[in-house]
Amino acid sequence: MSEQGLQQARRKMTDAGVGPTAIDVFSHYYERVASGATGLISEDSIRPVGEVPALDDIGVDEQQAREALDRTVFIKLNGGLGTSMGLARAKSLLEVRDGSTFLDILVRQALSARRRYGARLPLLLMDSFNTHEDTLAALAKHPGLPVDGLPLDFLQSKEPKLLASDLTPVEWPADPSLEWCPPGHGDIYASLHDSGLLDRLLAAGYRYATVSNSDNLGAIPDARIAGWFAATGAPWCSEVCERTPNDRKGGHLAVRRADGRLILRDTAQTAEADMRFFTDETVHRYFNTNNLWWNLEALRAKLDETGGVLGLPLIRNTKTVDPTDPGSPAVIQVESAMGAAIELFDDARVLKVGRDRFVPVKKTNELLLLRSDVYEIGDDGVLRARVGRIPGIDLGPAYTFVDEFDRRVPHPVHLREANSLTVTGDWSFGSDVRVVGDVVLGAEGGTVPDGAVLRAR
Repeated sequence: MSEQGLQQARRKMTDAGVGPTAIDVFSHYYERVASGATGLISEDSIRPVGEVPALDDIGVDEQQAREALDRTVFIKLNGGLGTSMGLARAKSLLEVRDGSTFLDILVRQALSARRRYGARLPLLLMDSFNTHEDTLAALAKHPGLPVDGLPLDFLQSKEPKLLASDLTPVEWPADPSLEWCPPGHGDIYASLHDSGLLDRLLAAGYRYATVSNSDNLGAIPDARIAGWFAATGAPWCSEVCERTPNDRKGGHLAVRRADGRLILRDTAQTAEADMRFFTDETVHRYFNTNNLWWNLEALRAKLDETGGVLGLPLIRNTKTVDPTDPGSPAVIQVESAMGAAIELFDDARVLKVGRDRFVPVKKTNELLLLRSDVYEIGDDGVLRARVGRIPGIDLGPAYTFVDEFDRRVPHPVHLREANSLTVTGDWSFGSDVRVVGDVVLGAEGGTVPDGAVLRAR
């Protein structure tokens, strides 16, 4: 059934208006899945990355930094709906603080960097079919944002979920939208190729791109990194952070023993027997921030060489067609990671950065922190920590979805004096609540009154 399934999937994608390169990329992964490929990367096939340069140690001439940033494009991945947080539109439209959304703050970062460095610095969003309209509507209040006639966004593709039983595209009349899934952020390359946007950027004189997730407000357009990256002449750079015992889930970089190439390994690419190595921060010291720097000419050459099909490592995810219904048919989603392209380039670089460049929001835990006095956000949109150590936050299931979180925590919580806050029960917080030290609120639940000071018992 695999050949029949592939042809059905290709027709379905063509009928939905998916670009030809994206269809070819999907076909590549389909054939790998049909042949039994798992995408797993075994521990004995890799070795840890050694010492890497640190941002704190690099020096760049300011004029060189200005010139490099002027030739850089600021790309943000904006295709996610934030469904894990109960959202039904782009996560970037979620209010962070003081009435500003992630998207508002990203715009502020771009415009501020333009003013400071005299750089063009276009902001480009990779939207999905789900986030495109809402995002462009929200950007309408920023009329000074477009640059050089470039669009504000480009669309990532979509692909059919495959029945695990026979690899044919699933049909789900109850909600046809659930028949589709995003192909992972590795799709950015096919999307740039099919849209013609990469060629437009090169024609307009841009040579570099800084790429990151829209929910990571720490990944600002940094002129120092731009200048350093331009001076290296390298085709690629991945930003990494030092791992701690709290960083056991995210992907890490490693060196492939067979050819000495830098590679990215994610959780879904790690066998259960190797998870003890994957999660050991003393073995694999650096985690991948998904903040990337590209030389656009090198990327163009690689896409030309491969016909747009980069052949990134497979990520095979088995789920149910309806994520909310465990009894619905099992499906396979084939994905790839944007950062995995590091293995395609000679002389790819790695740069160790501070945690200030990695502040993602995946759960309401992080949202509580961003809305607190632990951080401040200036007129330049730069997120600045006001404490030396960020408190650990662990909120229970009552706070999983944003609307429930907002109902229970309608005001910012003062966390500058906190070491940690653990909330297991259903608690509602009043205004001006202050947390000091290590605080645990138990399963009994209750109300924290206005002005309360919570201390360790």
